Amino acid sequence: MSEVEIPEPVSSFVKAVNQHDEAAFLDAFTESGVVDDWGRLFTGRAEIKGWSDVEFIGARGVLTPEESSVSGDAVTVVGDWRSNHANGRSKFVFDVDGDRIAKMTIRKG
Repeated sequence: MSEVEIPEPVSSFVKAVNQHDEAAFLDAFTESGVVDDWGRLFTGRAEIKGWSDVEFIGARGVLTPEESSVSGDAVTVVGDWRSNHANGRSKFVFDVDGDRIAKMTIRKG
């Protein structure tokens, strides 16, 4: 399977997640960045870190991208998510603001 092309800054974000690099993961978001995890909202670095410690980076998550698309400032990545917290095909929609992520929305892929 060929590697899925994902534009920046999302490509670096996925790499940081898969390397369990918490600092790079958190730094990828804007100051007021938001994670929408199946309707649960986490806003700002402290809330995102608290969520991630249990369900994302802290759960040793790995995303294997299977497809990627771009629409305006939104980058969508669908792939196989494996972690100590949850597993399965997931869709991640990233609202990009310059070289940072303003919002990451996670839903069933």
